[in-house]
This record gives sequence, C-alpha cells and structure tokens, in this order.
Amino acid sequence: MAGNGTGHATRGTDGWWRRSVHRTVQAHVQTWRPYTLAHPALVGVAGACTAGGADRPGTLALAAGAPGLGWLAGHYLGDYFDRHLDAIAKPQRPIPSGRLLPEAALAGGVVCAAGSALILAAANWRTLLLFALAMTGIVVYSRICKGRGISGNLVRGALTALAFVVGAMLAQPDPPWRVFVPALMFLLHDTSSNLVGTIRDVDGDRVCGYFSVPVRHGVDVAARLALALYAGAIAVGTVSAVLLPMAHRSGYAVLLVVAAGTGVAAFVPLLRRTRSVTRSVTGVAAPTETQAVALRAHKVLVVERLVLAAAVIAAGTGARTVLGLLAPVLMFSVVTQRAMRSRHELPPPSPVKPGTPGTQRKAYQP
Repeated sequence: MAGNGTGHATRGTDGWWRRSVHRTVQAHVQTWRPYTLAHPALVGVAGACTAGGADRPGTLALAAGAPGLGWLAGHYLGDYFDRHLDAIAKPQRPIPSGRLLPEAALAGGVVCAAGSALILAAANWRTLLLFALAMTGIVVYSRICKGRGISGNLVRGALTALAFVVGAMLAQPDPPWRVFVPALMFLLHDTSSNLVGTIRDVDGDRVCGYFSVPVRHGVDVAARLALALYAGAIAVGTVSAVLLPMAHRSGYAVLLVVAAGTGVAAFVPLLRRTRSVTRSVTGVAAPTETQAVALRAHKVLVVERLVLAAAVIAAGTGARTVLGLLAPVLMFSVVTQRAMRSRHELPPPSPVKPGTPGTQRKAYQP
C-alpha cells in the first residue's frame, strides 16, 4: 500500500512538473511572437543583398541571425518595461498573468542582446555602434516615446531601418550610399504598421495615460497618417526600382507591386471603419470592433512586410530564389498568427473603465 501511495505521489509530482515546464515554455514562445520573427531576419538579409552579399550564404546567415536575436531581445525587454501597462490593458499576457516572471523576461532580453552583440562583434565591430543605438531605442521606445505620440512610432520604425543597415555592413564594412534608400523605405513602413498597432491598443493606452496618436487625435487621424506613411514607403520603393542599380529589377518590381496590393487590402477596411467612428480626444472609447479591424489590418501588414523585404532580396538574388524562401516563411507567419495573435493582443471581454483609481501613468513606473 505504501508503495502504491508513493507511486501516485511520484506520478502527481511528475505531472505537475511537466505542466509547469509546458506553461513556462508556452509563456516564452508567446513573448517571442513567432509570427514576427522572420521580418527582422529578412530585413537583415535584404541589407546584405543590397550591399553585394547575395552570393555569400555565411554572410546572409549572420545578417539574419543578429537582427533576429536583437528582435527577440526587444520583445523580452518591451514586455518587461510594459508590464504595468499590460497588467491593466492586456492581463492575459505572460508577465501580468504570472506565467513569466519579470526577472526571467529581463534575463531573456539580456541573453538575446548579448548573442546579437557577439555575432556583430565577430563579423564587423563597426556594427556595434548601430547595435547600441538599437538597444537604446528599445528602452527609449518603451520608457519614454511609446506614450508620446508619433515619436514612439518613429523610433519603432528606426529599429527596422537599423536592422537593414546592420545587414548591409555585415556584407560590406563601409556600405554604399544606396543602402540608405531602402532603409528609409523600411523606416516609413514600420512607423506606419506600428501606428496601426496603436489603433488596436487605443482603449488600454487611454486608460493608462499613454498619449498615442489615436488617443490624442482620434482613430481616423491615426489611420490616415499611417496610410500616408505607408504610401511614402511604397513611393521610396518605387523610386528605388527606377534609380538604384539592381541585378534583378523585374523580380523586385513584381514583389513590390504584390506588397503594395496587400497593403491596400489592409488599409481599405481600416479606413472605412475609422471614418465611421466619432469621438472626442477625451470622450468615449472607440468601439471594440474598431480595435478588431485594426488588429486584422496589422495581421495583413505583418504578412505584407515579408513580401516587401523579399522584394529587396529579389533585387540581388532573383525572384525564383527568393520565392523558395518566402513561401514557407509566409505560411509560418499566417499559421502562427491564426493560432496565437488574437489571444495575445486582445484581452478577454472584461473592459476596464476609464478613470479607474490608481491606473494613470502606471506604465511609467520602474
């Protein structure tokens, strides 16, 4: 009998341990946002291809790995710094739900940042300055600029532009001037997509005292500004097709057109919805449906930006080569978004009412 009791206790302990490990692993994977990870990798590869590294697989691997690890560091550190905001606006996320300790998120961010820095130091020490700028940008974005309007969106876009330039510098220590043209395209594009994300988060940002563009000026103004930035990105991409030297111009042009068409599919329903919303700067929160439409638009842009980065890669490698890479990446992004995205971004239906005591400016606490 004693043996049976011990066996039951052992099985119970093993079951608890397995559930605990599964819960922790799941929390880390949710923090990674797997559906976003191909983007910085492709942007880094695009930078390397633009600088002449298209025929060097080792260089392309480094150009994908360093920005990818930096991106993971940004997710960990962003969730660490945003934990007070998320406790109010997105309590289902790993840290506020108690499934991931803040210290574990901070450690994860430091480890991933260190890994990125080691790659860059070994490949081209000059890139460490850009790495330092990127890490500073992650902290500044979360602690200062995220709640202060367009400056936060611009910082977020600049991080992607830095990933592109880093990729270029891994292929050529002193990259040619032409790499800064697509870098500008990525800056405008990710500023735009980040702004769409603030429309999705408008209710939580307002409650917590974050003065994002949609909180200050309304969701319609934010959507139109995001569209203008997106149009600017596509315009820069079009100028690149005309003026910059490219080994495979037709492949670039075709994928750029596909990206632009996908972007239109994201913005049309968003603009249609935001134009129907009437509210003052401090008035009633935008309807939940607006946030759902903004989330759907952002999901489309997450896929579209992969095509945009692939277009730049195709300029150096050709469309046939890049399509073999793009197809599985797109499938992975779509599948993981469908499985994870809505539950990560939208809290369960228990809205926090504006004016709840003790919530103002919580996100700025250390």
